[in-house]
Amino acid sequence: MTDVPRTMRTRPDASTARLHPHLIAATLLFTASLALFWPGYAEYDTLRQYEQAVSGQFDDWHPPVMARLWQALLPLGHGTASLLTLQLAGYWLGLALIADALARLGRPRAAWATLAAGLLPPLLGWQGVVLKDAQLVSAALAATGLIARYRLRDLPVPPVIAVTAGVLFAYALLVRANAVFALAPLIVALLPLQRRAARIGVALGIVAAVLALSGTINHRVLRAQGSDVATTQPRYDLAGIAARTQGAAIAGLPAATGATLRAHHCITPYFWDPLEETPACAAALMPLGRLSTGPLYRQLAREALRHSIAYLAQRAAHLNMTERWLVPLSLPGAEPPTIGEPNSYGISAPGAPATAWQTLAGLTTRTPLGWPFAWVSAAVLLLMASRRAPPCPTRRLALGLLASALALEASFAAISIAADVRYHLWPMIATALAAILLARLPSRRAITAAAVLLLAPAIVARAILPAPPQEYDALLRWTPPVALLPR
Repeated sequence: MTDVPRTMRTRPDASTARLHPHLIAATLLFTASLALFWPGYAEYDTLRQYEQAVSGQFDDWHPPVMARLWQALLPLGHGTASLLTLQLAGYWLGLALIADALARLGRPRAAWATLAAGLLPPLLGWQGVVLKDAQLVSAALAATGLIARYRLRDLPVPPVIAVTAGVLFAYALLVRANAVFALAPLIVALLPLQRRAARIGVALGIVAAVLALSGTINHRVLRAQGSDVATTQPRYDLAGIAARTQGAAIAGLPAATGATLRAHHCITPYFWDPLEETPACAAALMPLGRLSTGPLYRQLAREALRHSIAYLAQRAAHLNMTERWLVPLSLPGAEPPTIGEPNSYGISAPGAPATAWQTLAGLTTRTPLGWPFAWVSAAVLLLMASRRAPPCPTRRLALGLLASALALEASFAAISIAADVRYHLWPMIATALAAILLARLPSRRAITAAAVLLLAPAIVARAILPAPPQEYDALLRWTPPVALLPR
């Protein structure tokens, strides 16, 4: 056996012997973020999750896996602080590990840019809010960073790292109902699969498995009671078809239902809430309340085929709203909160410095940084630019992140009932990281075309459309522009 030269046996690899400054910087950013947002913002959904964690009574309207995790953390202290700590830790850990890998590959500027992406005001602002959307970003980023630190350097992933990342991905898949559309292509990109057919097959298998098993996990493993959350999507779309179809009975509803829904402003592309919160709207749809999820979706499939124009108008109007393309300037649901939801649990809001940051974040949501369609456009342009990049681990991860972002955004065309920007946080950070990994700009022609066809109309719409109401009760009665409803 040939001896290894003494110099190789005694001198450690310089890339692993020292702690990169990016890891130190990420630790400082985590500490600063935690101090800034302590003990974390609580919104309405946050308090409903906390109630379940404290009472031990769980349902599946909100993700039971998050409430169960919160329950396990209660011995460390009540309130939002423990979950906020985990949330920010996962966020900065994932970014730190990706930055560290890039630094070890000799790309220090890309490493610093990765950390800078975490400081984008809307992204960091929402990470200070204890919500399932921020939990998804945190867990998915941490899992991606753990694997990417090895994959980007073409190294084998240690089993303990792979298992830890798997647990984090499993949590992320359960913490949002539509997370599987984002994470399946990303997980495949992180696996050592070379053949395209194998990657597609595994991605489809992940989607099928999660859709088939998530209900069982929520109800039997996490012991959450069932709710009617799964019926909201078909009820929303069936009501939208009825409101756009003159004089026809939809899904067994009387032919006059459409006129009733229009008269009471029950159908808005902004969100589905009027159908639940407005008495006349709830009464009009009462016959649908007798149907379970399966029959409701079968009814939706039949009516979507029978009245395809009405269904497409319903989904197109909502997609425009949730992507925030042709919308008014001050559309609610974009800026992270500056105050906490009033509550009787003693959960307080962060202080004045956090309010200042959230105010800045709110201002940036009025720019393309807060417009989901702009991030989708950037992801498509980056996908086109990636064709010029040579095959390598960084390109593969970038493509996985872009596929993740675009798959989730595409799912909103059929599966979405509200237009909050927080639903788009993962595509935003995934697209930003992909841009850094690729380090390639799209062609000027492509950028110009996107600006003329998409950005310019959005700016004009924000300049000329009347301001929407800002209060929840008024939003329930608001019919936005581009609602595609019959006059």
